[in-house]
Amino acid sequence: MSGHSKWSTIKHKKGAADAKRGKVFTKLIKEITVAARSGGGDLTANPRLRTAIAAAKAENMPKDNIERAIKKGTGELEGVNYEESTYEGYGPAGAAVLIESLTDNKNRAVADIRHIFSKRGGNLGENGCVAWMFDKKGYINIEKKAVDEDTLMEAAIDAGAEDVREDGENFEVITAPEDFEAVKEAIDNASISYTEAEVTMLPKTTANLQGKEAEQMIRLMEALEDCDDVQKVYTNADIPDDVVNNLG
Repeated sequence: MSGHSKWSTIKHKKGAADAKRGKVFTKLIKEITVAARSGGGDLTANPRLRTAIAAAKAENMPKDNIERAIKKGTGELEGVNYEESTYEGYGPAGAAVLIESLTDNKNRAVADIRHIFSKRGGNLGENGCVAWMFDKKGYINIEKKAVDEDTLMEAAIDAGAEDVREDGENFEVITAPEDFEAVKEAIDNASISYTEAEVTMLPKTTANLQGKEAEQMIRLMEALEDCDDVQKVYTNADIPDDVVNNLG
């Protein structure tokens, strides 16, 4: 599996998240609200909320915004009732696309997502058509220049990581979802800096895209990310660095 297949890594290279900070905040607030609604506002008893808040802090979201989102979720403040849905489809060359949605209008969400697929060279599929191609895992990406391999291995494996592997100029730490927080905390305690840390969907195998198809895939993923009803997008497309750099 190539780290370059991870859409979050591609976004990091292209600087897309920084360019759309307001939209990132909106998605994070939705996740915090839903996490608090489903599991309560107590951080010690709600791992999903802890993860959502950590992601918000990583994006420098103001504390007041985080607290309001929690209160909307717990019912202390009036808020929107978001529904969670998963959509699946195919991009150029049949690359798998998995979408997590939080929306207050499912009919609008599915119509918008279907339109994006059709406009960008893909198609929306049936439930279950590509989900089997992904595993839910904790993922931490660390630049090789930031850490000695033995130090990273000791911290991560002792804390319960499944694997520490090399990918180009980076190390990738893979965990079971339930072990993610413990491994991340161990890496934090070892003063090891990282560029990404999240519970995500990793592809079991990748689809290698080249040239125009690779460019079309990036455009499709960007359009889906830009949809207000879409929270996260995953793909098994393996896109070459030169295509990412040319579009960046």
